[in-house]
Amino acid sequence: MRRALRSLLALVVLLAAAGTAGRTAVASETSPSADIRERLLSIPGMRLIEEKPYPGYRFLVLEYTQPVDHRNPDRGTFRQRLTVLHKAVDRPTVFHTSGYHVSTTPGRREPTQIVDGNQVSLEHRFFTPSRPNPADWSTLDIRQAADDQHRLFTALKPIYPRKWLATGGSKGGMTATYYERFHPGDMDGVVAYVAPNDVVDREDSAYDRFFATVGTAECRARLEGVQREALVRRESLKRRYAEHAAREGYTFGTIGGLDRAYEAVVLDYLWGFWQYGSVEDCAAVPADAERAGDDAIWESVDSHSGFAFYTDQMLAPYTPYFYQAGTQLGSPDIRFPHIEREYVRYGYQPPRHFVPREIPMRFRPGAMRDVDRWVRHHAHRMLFVNGENDPWGAEPFRLGAGARDSHVLTAPGMNHGADVAGLAPKERALATARILDWAGVAPARVRADPETARPLAAYDGRLDRREPRREAVLRP
Repeated sequence: MRRALRSLLALVVLLAAAGTAGRTAVASETSPSADIRERLLSIPGMRLIEEKPYPGYRFLVLEYTQPVDHRNPDRGTFRQRLTVLHKAVDRPTVFHTSGYHVSTTPGRREPTQIVDGNQVSLEHRFFTPSRPNPADWSTLDIRQAADDQHRLFTALKPIYPRKWLATGGSKGGMTATYYERFHPGDMDGVVAYVAPNDVVDREDSAYDRFFATVGTAECRARLEGVQREALVRRESLKRRYAEHAAREGYTFGTIGGLDRAYEAVVLDYLWGFWQYGSVEDCAAVPADAERAGDDAIWESVDSHSGFAFYTDQMLAPYTPYFYQAGTQLGSPDIRFPHIEREYVRYGYQPPRHFVPREIPMRFRPGAMRDVDRWVRHHAHRMLFVNGENDPWGAEPFRLGAGARDSHVLTAPGMNHGADVAGLAPKERALATARILDWAGVAPARVRADPETARPLAAYDGRLDRREPRREAVLRP
């Protein structure tokens, strides 16, 4: 009896929050010829925020009512933001997430261009405004986020009945992978870009090996020289940092003081450079750091790490990421053999230092091991694209004997912005052909000869500008 009452209460809560009273139409019952806006808004719990015009598409910004806890739906609901870039209901659909906030500007991810399809982009739970109120942080985990995607997919599938692909870059690539792990029957393929895979959080030697060999010896020496010198000059540059913070109104309560923030920024320098830079960019790095002025050291560190980031004001929007890193995802730790020990006071600080203390955190080491094991043995129609010079690629996803029609490919010389277009020609054709095939739109010529595979949609300078999201912080 008690279980029945709980189920009834859960249903009442969801229906009330969705505002479905008096509404009888559901998406599957709406006429296929109806306007796409009308069909989307016929889904219980779907609400329009705005529609923005774009030639050849309909672009809608929406909110969808989700349970705070999919395992206990009577615990309330929240509104999760999403966008729909509508092409046509008879085209495949790409389900995209950045793993962070959702952009409300029309844009096409690479698989969407390749298959010339629709695109649904979902904001990750707990990134504002898609945050429950009050926020129960225990409901921020990879399974709950996967369930968010599954529930939205289930609602949209009657409107977009053709093939679906999941995609995302960096943390979005991780999120797409976790979605496939928990709901392997939903998607017809997964394209995960530059997705880190920190299986054992305490074992990070792969990153040390990466930084010992990436780029050229000359470039590494320049970067290491600037990083060391910034710590040697800690006191003088900290005074400049304090003046900068005072002008901008920055505070350092979460991380525990300006000194901790200063070292965190400096230690991010190598990582930030290789995450978004290249060997060619080394020309702008001071060649003789010991003789360089304070301005040159400051500007080089600021351009690749960002002195603003470890302030309370800049950390706050990314609390959900650091919470996830400190409870399930893991975070990297690297050594700095080129810096004398007396200059490093804290080392790479754990995610706990970047999350307000009133939010409880407990690390669960089994989560990433479970996903890694599942990918190795059960991956089906999954494509992982990594960048050769991307630090996050030091711990990638790998495939085992049980994987089927899945691939791990590396774009030569590319960083955290690696994509299919940056792969070597044969691998680029392979990846494009597989994406087209998974989406059910591979032309006959591609099925006969995969090396002829090309994106079906022409490049659009506004929709397809895929610069990596540049975040001055050690975060995917």
